[in-house]
Amino acid sequence: MTFRNLIENAVRAFPEKTAVRFKREKEWRSFTFRQFSDRARAMACFAGNELKLRPREDKVAFLLENDERWIEFYTALTSVGITVVPMDPKLRTEEVAYILQDSGAVAVFTDVKHIPLLEEILPDLPALGSVIFDEGTESCGLLKVYDYETVLTAAAVNPDKSFYERNKPTEQDIASIIYTSGTTGKPKGAMLSHNNFCSDAIGCLDHMPMFGSKDNFLVVLPLFHSFSFTTNYVVPLTCHAEVSFVENIRTVGEDIKLLKPTVLMAVPLLVDKLYQKIDAKLKASFVARIFLRIGLGRIIGRKVLQTLGGRLSVIIVGGAPCPKHVLHGMTRLGICTIEGYGLTEASPVVSTGQPGQFKIGTIGRKIPNIEVRIADPNEQGVGELQIRGPIVMKGYYNNLEATRASFDGPWLRTGDLASIDKEGFITIRGRSKALIVNREGKNIYPEEVENCIARDPLVGDVVVIGYREGEDPGEKVGVIIAPNIDLFKERNGGKPVPPAEMEEALMGIVRKQCRKLAEYKHPRKTVFSLDPLERTSTQKVRRCVYQGTLDTK
Repeated sequence: MTFRNLIENAVRAFPEKTAVRFKREKEWRSFTFRQFSDRARAMACFAGNELKLRPREDKVAFLLENDERWIEFYTALTSVGITVVPMDPKLRTEEVAYILQDSGAVAVFTDVKHIPLLEEILPDLPALGSVIFDEGTESCGLLKVYDYETVLTAAAVNPDKSFYERNKPTEQDIASIIYTSGTTGKPKGAMLSHNNFCSDAIGCLDHMPMFGSKDNFLVVLPLFHSFSFTTNYVVPLTCHAEVSFVENIRTVGEDIKLLKPTVLMAVPLLVDKLYQKIDAKLKASFVARIFLRIGLGRIIGRKVLQTLGGRLSVIIVGGAPCPKHVLHGMTRLGICTIEGYGLTEASPVVSTGQPGQFKIGTIGRKIPNIEVRIADPNEQGVGELQIRGPIVMKGYYNNLEATRASFDGPWLRTGDLASIDKEGFITIRGRSKALIVNREGKNIYPEEVENCIARDPLVGDVVVIGYREGEDPGEKVGVIIAPNIDLFKERNGGKPVPPAEMEEALMGIVRKQCRKLAEYKHPRKTVFSLDPLERTSTQKVRRCVYQGTLDTK
């Protein structure tokens, strides 16, 4: 299976069925599968005939917020064997520059607000030749600039379909290179093939056979994230369901009532906020409190579901652990809310609960078409969770060393410690790597933040750890930092510098250095230590000593 197969199958099965719904210029619009396919084909021809992109060689970066053109152009490019490099539009200049350089992207699909960023890094991007704006025709340095709708209209009026007909992707062609934070401070590009994504979607649908063409998936999460991409685009396309884009994150409450979705993919932060609003209303209602007390929460839940459009059948939470009280609370109301698990390198879905078959506190059972194992389990059956099957990436782009380190023979190493019970339910017990996962499900490698801060010579020691506040299972970035006392003294004319002054200086350094990182990687808590941090015999900071020290009840 390839993305081209998926869209062609959908057109054959339901040519006039709504494929995508979205809001543009204050008006809700939609495309059928036939219209969506025609537009994607026209853009594929533009990519070959005008941009001169070469299938299986060239890469196009996406630096763009969610909208229907994101999946439209993605379908266009991958349908002729061109690789897409999705990027978080909130990345900082240095991060964008590195990904564009490392991937060798020859074109970028973005918006006009990213013009200053691109112009700043253009001298370091000799391979980049074209920019496609989602709207607007502003100039961008010496690059050739295109307006999306203008070129789409031109391609549709004068269709030269020969490029599309000549170039058909294979299952093993790379559809996406998705960059994840790297332990060395440099992101790693996971190479994911058409077969990887399609196999994951098929596995999800085999696991959740209730999904089908009558469903409507609400797209809230950003598509550059592999969880949202597979579950909000590949899965619906495979089962010929509709996808509906919210206007923006601030309008989710209004949009869900209007769009009436049946499926919502969410990160814990979104579900937690949703539950807080529901819980506040329930606590304010005497009748609701009585019904909940006598075990009739599902009756109240039906009324709650009406405020969510009336058709919502399941909420699937992924990206990070969801607070158990939220899962219990939603279940008590009869609102099916289940957790799943995955990682980018596995396309990404590995396991999930199923309606009527889930255990709160676990990440469900594996999808049917893969194998999982617990490597080197201890006496409690806890060991590293490893994966084998068609969803596993081909490796990291231009990074053989990292690729080798990510595999144990044919098994993908997740770095997560887990156990599996007799019924096949998987429970995450911890991490064998120092990864920080925030409430939005975004991964932050401490080494990346540490390397950024440590570039200033006034920093003697630094360790970055994840910490929790109260019952929130999502982690925040914390820093413990010690000064280079000798250098402070040297720069002060040989006189000792008071600790308070060194602390103030280091706090400023943390803020300044971290401006180079995406906002979600910024430390939320910084602790000053006058004493050097504890180190191993090989002079590495003992991270384990400091884990948990910043947590608050």
